Parts: sequence; structure tokens; C-alpha cells
Amino acid sequence: MKNSRRFLTLIGLPSIYLFLLFILPVGLMVIFSFREGTTGAARDSFTLDHYITFINSRPFQRLLWQSAGISFLVAVIANSLAYPLAYYLAFQAGSQKNTLMMLLIIPTWTSYLLRIFAWKLILGSTGLLNSVLLLLGVIETLSPILIYSRAAVMVTLIYVWIPFAMLPIFSSLERIDRYLLEAAADLGCTRLEAFLRITLPLSLPGVVAGFFFAFIPTLGEFVTPLLVGGAQGSMYGNLIQDQFMRALNWPMGSVMSLSMLLIVLVFMFLLTRLGPLSDLLGL
Repeated sequence: MKNSRRFLTLIGLPSIYLFLLFILPVGLMVIFSFREGTTGAARDSFTLDHYITFINSRPFQRLLWQSAGISFLVAVIANSLAYPLAYYLAFQAGSQKNTLMMLLIIPTWTSYLLRIFAWKLILGSTGLLNSVLLLLGVIETLSPILIYSRAAVMVTLIYVWIPFAMLPIFSSLERIDRYLLEAAADLGCTRLEAFLRITLPLSLPGVVAGFFFAFIPTLGEFVTPLLVGGAQGSMYGNLIQDQFMRALNWPMGSVMSLSMLLIVLVFMFLLTRLGPLSDLLGL
């Protein structure tokens, strides 16, 4: 009984948090997606018109899949860059591990908008990138190269999510028994062979978790494309924001939000086919 009460006490607050901030909003979006009209002239009658409109709208679907592709690339690249950092911290940093970890995490404590504006200044016409290229003689005049493009959006998002992708990878690497690596060396494995046969497979749960840490929020991103992407770098999240805030078409915005959630669930399902979700996430 004590264990049951302790379990209910520990799980109670997170359950309330999950219900209020996830389940309830998703439920409201499902209800709105079937309402006729918009929020300004909403009627309680049931309709499938918004779903039909979305299915027949090729631009909506094209932008959804393009945003999913961008999010996938951002997550893959962020993980690829985060893995060497996590590996160095786990195996090579020694007594400097905590100090280096703090230096990597401290920038995430600053305002998200400030970091985005910093990259807007770096990639702008008179920013650091163009100044360096002009100094090296690569370009002759200052001109926008990456700013207001999808490349600028990807570069900024990769920078933002590298620390978050690194944390679960570092946690997985920290849990690896060092005696396994010593045994591999005794059996004649080179460092590369030991990495490919022991370290990498055992760290895959952290890699998968890091992938989702970057993929899920990036798929619904609208602030970064708005500030550094411009018209050329718009993503699916910008379209959803326009439906809710400008067009005031909450039913259509709800349909588009649910379709984005479906993409995330499909990725989760595909990963669960590879093994138990708890194993993949290192739980």
C-alpha cells in the first residue's frame, strides 16, 4: 500500500501536467477540426469539410512534407555534430567534464529569440559571415548570402538543438561499462572496431532520443523561419500560425496541427518496429 501511495503521489503531478498541457489541447483541436465555419462564425454542427479541403490542397501537403524533410535533416545533422561532443565529454574530458558541459549548456539559458536574432545578424548583409568572406576576398561586395532562405533556417535550428541532442547521447555513453572496452582491447579489437561493435550500438538509445529532441520541436517551428527564413524559408508551422492568428480559421488550423502530429506518430511507430520504445529511449 505504501508503494502504491508513493507511486500515485509521484505520478499524480506529471499526469495532471500532461493532461492540461497536451491531452486537453489536442482534444480541443479534434473538436474544433469538425466544427463548421471559423472561430468568428463557428457553428456546432459536425462537418468534414476542413479535412476534405486539406486533403485536396496540394500546397498544404507539399509544405508539410518539405517541413518534415527539413526537420529530419536538422535532427540528423544535429545528432551527427552532437555525438563527437558527447563522446569527448564521456571518454576524454576527464576532470574538465562538468566545466565543459556547463559551457555548452549555458547558451541555452539565454532567450531563444536573442539567439535567433544573433544568427540573423551573423547571416545578414553586414553580418560576421559576409565580413569574413569580404576580408578573404571570396566576395567583392556585401550582400545577403544565406539570410532569408531555408539554408539559414537549417543552420540556425541545427545550432539551437545541438546541446539538446547531445544530452541523451552523453547519458547513454556514460552508462557504458568501461570494462567492455577493456575486454575488447584484450581480445585484439582496435579502437575503431570497439567503437563500432560496442560503443555505437550501446549508445543508440541516446541517439534516437536526441533525434526526437530535435525533430519534434523543429517540425512545428515558426519563429525561426519567420525571423531568418523570410518568404523562401517558411515552414509548416508558419502556415498553422497564419490559420490561427491571421485567418482566424481555427478548424483548419486544428486539422493542419493534427496532420503534423500524425507525422510524429508515424515516426514513433516506425521506431517501435525496430525494438521496444523503452529500449530505444534508454528507459
